[in-house]
Amino acid sequence: MIEQHVHRCGWVSSDPEYQRYHDEEWGRPVTDARQLFAKLCLDGQQAGLSWITILKKQQNFEQAFHHFDPVKIVTMTDDDVEALMQNPGIIRNRLKIQSIIRNAKGFLKIEEQESFSEFLWQFTDGKTIINRWDSFRDAPTKTAESIAMSKALKKAGFNFVGETICYAFMQAVGMVNDHEVNCHCYQACCDEAVR
Repeated sequence: MIEQHVHRCGWVSSDPEYQRYHDEEWGRPVTDARQLFAKLCLDGQQAGLSWITILKKQQNFEQAFHHFDPVKIVTMTDDDVEALMQNPGIIRNRLKIQSIIRNAKGFLKIEEQESFSEFLWQFTDGKTIINRWDSFRDAPTKTAESIAMSKALKKAGFNFVGETICYAFMQAVGMVNDHEVNCHCYQACCDEAVR
């Protein structure tokens, strides 16, 4: 159950689903390669849209893209893309749909050399960067780390992984703790930080 009278980061609306996401997922460290891949793909779908739009469609995306199993995604064909263009449960943008297939190929290419998790976490030296913001508006939209991650992912064949998307991803998966210091989740995320 979501508590209504707790202090949350200023970007969180009164939507219960958004509050649950903020309280239970956002900023909590994720080290599982498949979960990181799924989150990166979903963050790419957000480009030009609000996160709540994607959050409300997350289950539909999971069903449409084989629960973000890269091995299955890379077998998807042009016919599959056409079918997904008719799926009202996801974002019907051809480039974004194709990007998930493209990114699955990039994921598998990286996994031939090293864990996708280690590949991503290298940009924060394998640990959570803990910030101290009084307001979410003080947090940057990109950093040297997100710029480096974006370049490396693009080199590996990914797209919809710009510097800003990468930073939002880093915030979401706990590579960065950008909860406001007076948010009820700040200390919990500090305690869970990868060190």
